[in-house]
Amino acid sequence: MKLEIDAQLQLKQVEKTDAEAIFNTIDSQREYLGKWLPFVAYTKTLTDTQTFVDAIVNAPETKFEYVFTIQKNGEFVGLIGFKDTDRLNQKTEIGYWLSEAHQKQGIMTRSVAKLCDFAFQELGLNRIQIKCAEGNISSSKIPQSLGFKLEGIEREGEILTGNVFTDLQIYSKLKSDQ
Repeated sequence: MKLEIDAQLQLKQVEKTDAEAIFNTIDSQREYLGKWLPFVAYTKTLTDTQTFVDAIVNAPETKFEYVFTIQKNGEFVGLIGFKDTDRLNQKTEIGYWLSEAHQKQGIMTRSVAKLCDFAFQELGLNRIQIKCAEGNISSSKIPQSLGFKLEGIEREGEILTGNVFTDLQIYSKLKSDQ
């Protein structure tokens, strides 16, 4: 499945063949990505990423989550997707990351907006949540610019590199907020 954003950008559902590009991006940007993304420290080999991708691709229907590569002019630049989707209560969370060279171009904001449209219009969801580590200003600007509401702080909600707990800002958007 592909979701077209514009002539240059598209979201492409993760496939097994994406593992190498995902791993190479993580491996070449460990310091940059690892500052805010705890999984970077545990992604040591291509096999680790292949295992992650296999879990997405081979998930049973009841556990399936839409996860997409972000493609700019056909090149892998990041990941975005749903996690912890609760179909009964029609809600999900969006997680995302973008390679350093593609920051500050509006790529992630447009990608999150497209995924929100997909969630509300195609999947019939009612609520989307985004969690951002306190201090990750670039990440928190995305939900703020897209009309998400800051609900509060999840105290020490995530362990970052170095076993340091960080607080998480919880943003949400409802279908009725559109």
